[in-house]
Amino acid sequence: MTELARLVRAFAELLTPAAGNDAMLTAWLTDGRAANLPHLYGFANGLDLDREAVNVGITLPHHNGRTEGVNTRTKRIMRQMHGRAGFDLLRHRILLQ
Repeated sequence: MTELARLVRAFAELLTPAAGNDAMLTAWLTDGRAANLPHLYGFANGLDLDREAVNVGITLPHHNGRTEGVNTRTKRIMRQMHGRAGFDLLRHRILLQ
């Protein structure tokens, strides 16, 4: 458990975008695979599948979080309505929130 906690804390530090995070991620992946934790090993493999996008996410300060939040909220409202009303009511509910 202490090894897992250490690795989780180290990964949390990588989530603040900085220039050297890509090299730190490589070291973290090596440490994560060296630990005898199967779920962490699977997580590390998942990060490696799209390594270029992960590197951009942890090194650049730009993100689209606000846009994704609006999309998520709109989809939630649409699911709640589940086709019960037309576009006018959907627009009205989105503008009210």
